Amino acid sequence: MDYAIFSKKPFNLTDGGIERIKNIYATMDLDDKIGQLFFVVGYRQDEEFLKDVAGRLRTGGLMCRCMSAEQVTGTVAILQKNAKIPMLIAANLEAGANGIVKEGTKVASQMAVAATGNAENAYELGRICAEEATAVGANYAFAPVCDIDFNFRNPITNTRTYGNDPAFVAECASEYARACRERGVCYSAKHFPGDGVDERDQHLVTSVNSLSAEQWDETYGAVYKRLIDEGAPTVMVGHIALPAYEKKLCPSIADEDILPASLSENLLNGLLRKKLGFNGLIITDATTMAGFNVAMNRDEAVPHAIAAGCDMFLFTKNMQEDFAFMKAGIEKGVITAERLEEAVMRVLALKESMGLFDKDNVPVYEKATKEIGTEENKKIARRIADESITLVKSEKGVLPIDKKKIKKITVYGIEGGANALGYARENGLVPRFCDLLREEGFEVSVFEAGGVYEGLQSSFESVRESADMMIYLCNLATKSNQTTVRIEWMNPMGVNVPIYVRSIPTVFVSLENPYHLLDVPRVRTYINTYGVNDFTLGLLVDKLAGRSEFKGKSPIDPFCGKWDTKLS
Repeated sequence: MDYAIFSKKPFNLTDGGIERIKNIYATMDLDDKIGQLFFVVGYRQDEEFLKDVAGRLRTGGLMCRCMSAEQVTGTVAILQKNAKIPMLIAANLEAGANGIVKEGTKVASQMAVAATGNAENAYELGRICAEEATAVGANYAFAPVCDIDFNFRNPITNTRTYGNDPAFVAECASEYARACRERGVCYSAKHFPGDGVDERDQHLVTSVNSLSAEQWDETYGAVYKRLIDEGAPTVMVGHIALPAYEKKLCPSIADEDILPASLSENLLNGLLRKKLGFNGLIITDATTMAGFNVAMNRDEAVPHAIAAGCDMFLFTKNMQEDFAFMKAGIEKGVITAERLEEAVMRVLALKESMGLFDKDNVPVYEKATKEIGTEENKKIARRIADESITLVKSEKGVLPIDKKKIKKITVYGIEGGANALGYARENGLVPRFCDLLREEGFEVSVFEAGGVYEGLQSSFESVRESADMMIYLCNLATKSNQTTVRIEWMNPMGVNVPIYVRSIPTVFVSLENPYHLLDVPRVRTYINTYGVNDFTLGLLVDKLAGRSEFKGKSPIDPFCGKWDTKLS
């Protein structure tokens, strides 16, 4: 192979560095090479499992799910002490270091950062993620999310994105990446070729980016091109099809032969490598997703992902079986010797560029505790929350709350799942929010459905007499493995729907999904917070009370393209 590629961006290796990884590769047997292709996941400090992953299987990397600082540092220590080749240790560091360590600082969702209108806050997000994750032994951020939230119905992008303006998405992603790069932390632009167009979730189907090739170039392509030009070391590839570019690169391709990007040689080599000029490491998104597995039989898909151009394979469905599938693919020639060498050498080159062969990669718990969740970082998290909370609609005279007129407030809690009002009262954020309102001097009650059947419901006049204001606190976050995020109202006929908007001042607060106006279009006062950190509720009450102004600007269309959502 052409080893000169490792002297170029993003690896930038010296002749000595290239010689070192060539020498390491020369000592590796087939199982060593197969192991380096895999990136597995760890949920807990399980010594037997971790020694097996690092020792017998010799895996190239492990993604940590969130654990305590003691557990994370213990996990990483076991892995690095037992690894023949230093391991990449990653986490989903999208919103803060709490993506890997429970004591870490939760800063804000990417969309909350975007709502501040200041890309420098994306740099602060990246800095905090990089510094606090490094403290517990991580060296790789599965971030920034470079998706664009074009479709408000998409159940997975949402607040994980920097919004729907491609230029600002690129600016924020670039700032996050710069913070990681300056601190020697690897990062991954994701999820190529771009989520946020389809309303379906790649966890459940092979989703589709349906933009034309020209539209893609101007949007997602521009975002990826900027990050690649600036030195992105890795790109994470989704199980997302891009039909227009497949047909542009291969006009004769039949629709039934179009594959998700994670399995598409056209998109990996023709678009990402050749057109965009990406020379770094390509890693798949989680191959446990249905979007990967419906495209091809598992025994074929595992080696095909590497053969098509990916360099690392994220997660396994069955570890023993997937390793066997990969080995069989090599032995059958699905993965050629040349392609295997290129993929493994890119893994080694990435590790060399990060200095992993020259430093002690074992974290120290006592040292880590002093570097995570610092007061300085919490202050920044508070500031970003303050600057992001957005007043989308405001009925004249409702805010700030006039304590001379408003004495009694009824809170409607919507969180924890459909109709889970009991959960919201007992375990969610509603109790804390109600306490904060009571501290302001309001008489607060939580909505209780009385007689729910027609003819037995509370009278219109009794409801008007019971409350001077109604506040809806909605905490329904988008997440994988669900098809939509909509409010399911209580039966019959939605007894908790905001129907008193013309007679009782009504405020609707969405703590997560910024698109709930779709379901409450006639609400006249509507607020988005784009997520919750330790400071959000207190800051929200400050703004409701008039002690602080609303500073956020919506980075998406909260009106969902509907005419009635804009009515006041």
